[in-house]
Amino acid sequence: MKPKAFQDYYPEELSHCYGCGKNNKHGHQLKSYWKESTDKAKPLQTIATYTPEKMYTAIPGFVYGGLIASLIDCHGTGSAAAIAYQSSGREMDTLPSLRFVTGGLNVRYLAPTPQNTELTLIGTFTEIKERKVVVSIEVFSHDTLCATGEVIAVLMPKNMMPK
Repeated sequence: MKPKAFQDYYPEELSHCYGCGKNNKHGHQLKSYWKESTDKAKPLQTIATYTPEKMYTAIPGFVYGGLIASLIDCHGTGSAAAIAYQSSGREMDTLPSLRFVTGGLNVRYLAPTPQNTELTLIGTFTEIKERKVVVSIEVFSHDTLCATGEVIAVLMPKNMMPK
């Protein structure tokens, strides 16, 4: 049985994101998980997969770069939430909710990203603090590294929380 995705732990009122919100039926529905590894020397990583639909075309056969940025963004903030819960010794369904938003996003496009193929996003933590997490993300199509990104995720400010 596949474990629950990070985004599936978000409280209902905080699950509307276009990229990863389970309550946004028109969105991407990105799901992020811990990447399993038997190598104890490897850093802790996260993984998500996504197959772009034809509507995300830049040039026929290739994915629009904005979609790639969106996937990096959502995988980064989801990963940040997961490591924040883990670092504080809490389960992801406990309150108060540790929800992160994007404080900064840097994306580099390295190779054309083909459509109709599953993309794999791998996240690696480069900084972990109580209110800020930095996640480095690689986007692959099969064995080709298509893009890299860095997400600076910050703990969601109280004024963004629904009333």
